[in-house]
Amino acid sequence: MSVAFLLIVLFGLLLVGVPVAISLGVSAVITMLLFSSYDVMGVPEIMLNGLKPALMAIPMFILAGSLMSKGSSAQRIVDFARSIVGHLPGGLPMSAILACIIFAAVSGSSPATVVAIGSVMFVALSQAGYPKSYSVGAITSAGSLGILIPPSVVMIVYGVTAEVSIEKLFMAGVIPGVMIGGMMMVYAYFGARRLGFKATEPAKFSERWAKFKEAFWALLIVIVVIGGIYAGLFTATEAAGISAVYAFIVSIFVYKDIKIKELYGVLLDAAITTAMIFFIIGFAVVFAHFLTSERIPHMIAESLVNMNMSWWLFLILVNIALFIMGQFMEPSSVVMIMTPLLLPIALQLGIDPIHFGIAMIVNMELGMLTPPVGLNLFVASSLTGLSLKDVTLSVIPWLCVLLLGLGLVTYVPEISLWLPNLLD
Repeated sequence: MSVAFLLIVLFGLLLVGVPVAISLGVSAVITMLLFSSYDVMGVPEIMLNGLKPALMAIPMFILAGSLMSKGSSAQRIVDFARSIVGHLPGGLPMSAILACIIFAAVSGSSPATVVAIGSVMFVALSQAGYPKSYSVGAITSAGSLGILIPPSVVMIVYGVTAEVSIEKLFMAGVIPGVMIGGMMMVYAYFGARRLGFKATEPAKFSERWAKFKEAFWALLIVIVVIGGIYAGLFTATEAAGISAVYAFIVSIFVYKDIKIKELYGVLLDAAITTAMIFFIIGFAVVFAHFLTSERIPHMIAESLVNMNMSWWLFLILVNIALFIMGQFMEPSSVVMIMTPLLLPIALQLGIDPIHFGIAMIVNMELGMLTPPVGLNLFVASSLTGLSLKDVTLSVIPWLCVLLLGLGLVTYVPEISLWLPNLLD
């Protein structure tokens, strides 16, 4: 009864437009008052206890992504990607997708990736004769890789909620991210050939080398941060701080594309984004605490186990539920709400928590591309001037590619677990 009331209040508030964080907090507190003897005066303490030290990585990664996206790093990465694959049929959209893969490893954010790469590539694709629906769909969809390829803010949120190693999650996201990005590039290749685009002369080695040198400092952040984590030189939280310092030095002193007087605006943007995420996390902790204290996840897990539900059928139901929730809520919110409910069941069915987390995050990629709350759709619409309907229609073919990737990640655990197990 209490769970039904909790969910009715939560989704009722969301439907009338109440912000996600407020909806989570209000629904949990009202349900506590009506259905439990828990003292709601302890809610602030629950929120503070839920803000684990590992979450300190989030503001630093957000700041690093903000610094790199405001400067010329995105343009340099795009130019390098074009020198590598730009001569192929569909080379320009393939360059955009490759640039999204690289920039995702810098920003850790899906909308930031769409803004950074889209602001450079939308005009270039239109001038090259690609239909707007094709180019917008490519970049909007490839930008969703920002939450799958490490460092990812959503991965950190899942790691803290599920109490699993964030470093292992980062390793687990590499192969799925590159695989899905590669699938998108293959689709872009054949799509361009169908549209009549042909191969051109490949760039000379000297040109590729020149573009690589121009992008070197932007590319190096990926090696410094991800390589340092995998080599065991520092933790994910320490890597976040290093990435912010590195991005500051590169943007201010190396590329010199951000002036000191512009830093206030960059810091303010990063602070606003961080505050929004932490506000959601704080109230989601209260929501999850109530569910756990009432033993809701355990009861659901026991019921499903008693039904002899197989692991593959459970994952189908999870994918359907997450796909629906992703259409209405921001990824971090969905992860914070659903992980305490679903992870105990997954563990009882023998599903690895790292594999389960990556499958959840790929589901969240779909949510970034589906209305009514798909954030990437709104970002692409504002950048291109296309209506939300047109942007939504443009991503449908690419959603099919993502769905295929989701199926592979869900039912072939080795895709996610091979690298963490290899480096364990």
